[in-house]
Amino acid sequence: MLVLAAQRQIDFPTFLFANVGDDSEHPATLAYVREVAMAYARQHGIEIHEIQRRRRDGSIETLWERLHQPQLRSIPIPVRMANGAPGRRSCTSDFKIKVVARWLREHGATAHRPAVLGIGISLDEIHRANKRRSDPYEQIEYPLLDLGLRRDDCAQIISAAGLPVPPKSACFFCPYKTVDAWREQRRDEPELFAKSVQLEAVLNEKRAMLGRDAAYLTRYGTPLNNAIQVMAPSSSETLDSGCDSGWCMT
Repeated sequence: MLVLAAQRQIDFPTFLFANVGDDSEHPATLAYVREVAMAYARQHGIEIHEIQRRRRDGSIETLWERLHQPQLRSIPIPVRMANGAPGRRSCTSDFKIKVVARWLREHGATAHRPAVLGIGISLDEIHRANKRRSDPYEQIEYPLLDLGLRRDDCAQIISAAGLPVPPKSACFFCPYKTVDAWREQRRDEPELFAKSVQLEAVLNEKRAMLGRDAAYLTRYGTPLNNAIQVMAPSSSETLDSGCDSGWCMT
């Protein structure tokens, strides 16, 4: 959408990146936004604002910090139960949607003068589009759907503009990660994998103290360090369709 806006094919002069935390977002996403997207936007007179969730005292709260709060009782990420099913989550709502909504209201969006909010869902993921979920002060649009663009089309548009195609955006510890993605993290990013293992252990310590069953970052019902082994990619693994928001690169 940034390239399309620069080419004046869509009319979106302002872009928002809701950063859930430098300790939570994948480093590759942060690098792309700050080193590639922001520079490209400046060249074409487009604004990009990096925004984050703030507490009442004005300090920044990150998702990683919330997950490590001693008093945590409800896990905000979709950890997997023993049967492999994902639990409820509030991370997208609290650290993406509400953060964007607050920025819109602070910059003049009202029910009488709603902000037009474009979300980058492509035809491959049309089931994720739902305009009924918009709030009174926003009018949600799906520019990629209007143009009939698929994920491959988007990659070609980005490449044709001379930009590298961005990596898939998500927290590095997201339970919606595919098994192959976990294997790649263990092989190529051992420090991030070790932090994911540590997070899972911390969450289960809290659940044990509350008398609750263990939960996991994969569907295998066993600790991450045991569940993920480095091996050849599986041809059956595809992008996980569990994430239904379309907000992760927002």
